[in-house]
Order: sequence, then C-alpha cells, then structure tokens
Amino acid sequence: MSKSPDITATNRAPGLRTVKFSRDWVTRPIFGVVLALVVIAAIYGGTPYLAVVAAAAIFAAAREWHRIVGGGSAALELGPTAATICSALVAFVLWPHSIAPYVILPGGALLVLVLALSTARRSQPLWQAAGVLYLGIPTLALLALRELPAHGAWLIGALFAVVWATDTGALVVGNLLGGPRLAPVLSPNKTWSGAIGGLVAAAIAEAVFIAVIGGHAGAAALFGAVLAVFAHTGDLFESWVKRSFHIKDSGGLIPGHGGVLDRIDSTLAAVVALAVAVFVFHLDPLFGASP
Repeated sequence: MSKSPDITATNRAPGLRTVKFSRDWVTRPIFGVVLALVVIAAIYGGTPYLAVVAAAAIFAAAREWHRIVGGGSAALELGPTAATICSALVAFVLWPHSIAPYVILPGGALLVLVLALSTARRSQPLWQAAGVLYLGIPTLALLALRELPAHGAWLIGALFAVVWATDTGALVVGNLLGGPRLAPVLSPNKTWSGAIGGLVAAAIAEAVFIAVIGGHAGAAALFGAVLAVFAHTGDLFESWVKRSFHIKDSGGLIPGHGGVLDRIDSTLAAVVALAVAVFVFHLDPLFGASP
C-alpha cells in the first residue's frame, strides 16, 4: 500500500473527501513508470538481470531497515546484511538447484546477530539480524519463481501486476472515499475502503493478465484478491515496524514514493505467499495459460 497525497479534512459530499494538489501527483507516476519498466525489462531479460536489479533494491532496502531498527543510522550491520543477501543471489544464479543460497542466509543472519551483540551499543540485535531473513527470503523466492521452466517470467509478471494494482487501488479509493481506519494502531492513514479497493483492483488486474495470455480469468481473479491480502499484510507489517521505532518513512530515495522499503514492502510478503502456493501446494498460478 502506498503513501497518500495531501488531503484536506473537509468533505464536499458524503463519502467523498476533498483532495488538494500535491507534487507527488507528478513525481509519483513518472518514477513509478520508470521503475516498472526497469523491473519488467529485468523479469523478461532473465534470472541474472533480475538478480542484479533485486540486489540493488535490496541493498537500499537493507540500509533503510538498519536505519529504522538502529535508531536513525544505517549501522555497522548493513555491510554483512548486504553481503549475505548478494552472496546468496550470486550462489543462486550460479547453482540454482543447490542448497548453498539457503545456507548462506541463516549463516549471515547469525553473523549479524553476533556483530550486533559484540558492539558497545548493542542496538536491537534480534531486529538487526531479522533484516537478513526479512529481505533475503523473499528475494530468493523471487529468483526461484523466475527460474521455473514453465513460464517463470510470466508468473513474476502476474505477481507484479497484482502488487502494483493493489497499491494503486488502495491509494486511489482510500483517498477518494476515506472512511474507517483499517488498523490505526499499526498505520493511521490506511482505510478499509482503500484495502477493499486494492483487493478489487488486484482481482481485476490478475484476471485481465491471465485472460490475455489464455488462462482462466475467474480463478485468477480470486487468486489475485488473495495475493492482495498478503500484499496489504506486508505493508502493514512494515508500517508497524516503523511505528514501533518512531520512524515515519523508511527513506526518501524515490521521489513521490518514499523509501525503497516503502515501495517493496507489499512485494516481500506477496512473493513469499506465491512461492508457498507454487512450491508447497503445487498451484498453477497461470491457471492453464501457455504464453
């Protein structure tokens, strides 16, 4: 779910809020389109290209994670966190069927824990170490899905269509309708109307995507809505972490979007849910399509 533009407190009509102009209306779509094009090019370019883009995003996200849990500074733990995840990605690209990437991640988390405990400040060692798994597991799941021989690129494309539709639907509907807060303790700006709008948008996006490539649109719509629930959950989790550490935004690297972690929080949860559906429950997320 995404950051909302500026909204006034008055209502012009029941259920509709007055929205005042924000420069985010310009910067957000511009940078959103640019980032989407980069991601799409990496997805369909191949696993190595996706790994490079993922590594760049995860390095920035790791910096923001350690800044949040480290009290405002990136902390010494950033180095081993980034090195661990990048090493796991390299290992996956070189040996996609090896257990090496999945051994590297917990080993790196343990290293970060020891480092955090050994420093004089001892700043949130469990949180610092958790960042390795929070960012690393979804990244490996993304590459594993892309590596699937049965149209892995289209599967990842459908995933991002759902995540982007969820964020956009929640932003637009939530801003226009407002209403009761979804989880005020976790995130005071998110509303039930926005959450439902995100689910509906995700269902439509998934149905259209799968229908275009020849799959069953009805089943795809239901699955898109389920993935949207996980996307919302990922967003709420990151909001809860920021709120717990009294941080408003994870960063400001992407104009109109905030930090990288703010941009990918939904994806982190949705990609793990998709990986479980595919590798554990053997679901066909293309629902019969053969692009």
